[in-house]
Amino acid sequence: MPAIRTGNTLVVKPSSMTPFNTLRMVELMNEVLPAGVVNIVTGEGGIGSSLVKHDGIRKIVFTGSTPTGQTIMRNAADNLKRLTLELGGNDAGIVLPDADIDKLAPAIFQTAFLNMGQTCAALKRLYVHDSLYDALVDKLGELARAQNVGPGIEAGVTFGPVQNRDQFELVAELVEDARRNGARIVAGGERIGDRGYFYAPTIVADITDGTRLVDEEQFGPVLPVIRYSDVEDAIRRANDNPNGLGGSVWGTDLEQAKAVASRLDSGTAWINNHAEVLPHCPFGGSKMSGIGTEFGLEGLLEYTQAQLLNISKG
Repeated sequence: MPAIRTGNTLVVKPSSMTPFNTLRMVELMNEVLPAGVVNIVTGEGGIGSSLVKHDGIRKIVFTGSTPTGQTIMRNAADNLKRLTLELGGNDAGIVLPDADIDKLAPAIFQTAFLNMGQTCAALKRLYVHDSLYDALVDKLGELARAQNVGPGIEAGVTFGPVQNRDQFELVAELVEDARRNGARIVAGGERIGDRGYFYAPTIVADITDGTRLVDEEQFGPVLPVIRYSDVEDAIRRANDNPNGLGGSVWGTDLEQAKAVASRLDSGTAWINNHAEVLPHCPFGGSKMSGIGTEFGLEGLLEYTQAQLLNISKG
């Protein structure tokens, strides 16, 4: 939509794993738009690479993994295409000692398991103060065990599957690696059924940095919960990751929460929330989580080229 609003034509290339909803959206748009304004092509990765290299395309906007974003930058270099890249995230949340965990636990759970954790800006690792750790782990475990995982068309289902086999196997691998390294599986930690890619919502405790599940982006229905005793240490550990898409702080004292959130090295820092992306607010990542901005006025201007008109009246 920002591309259209700024007078551009565009070619959409959806993920080869999720093409159908985007195809239908473009069909509906083309019922009212002039021919050729919005175009769509589908296929495997080679098509995307060809689009990036094409001399007739002046800008690439991509959402996906950091390695693919790096490849896009290399392929776009020959004609210096403008880029907006929203890439990988391993978002950290910090629960402060004064947090009301009875109130916040459902929000923490929901923002971590949004779309079964398959959301770029989902909460993916949670640092909890010693004084609240055991109680919050128990509450998150209860919430995880209460979910009904299955096909979305069935009544009562609250969560669906992992989207594809590769991601399903990665999620299972990261959980097993954590288990082998002494982590405690509070809830989940196993496949559901023998068909499809259904994995139980999983809470992992007694885990710390240096474990793959904490250091890597799981992009699935697993939340590692890490204990801390000093807020300064929690901030350092939250920032000690190559990704910097989003981060959050959870607590009652909003001034203290704001002071901590402002020190997170992330494109967005939420307080008592996470993963809320709004069309009127700029959204983008720091470090290896991308370049450029989407949404808001800043995101709209990324689809334009600034020109200074300098008139001499002498």
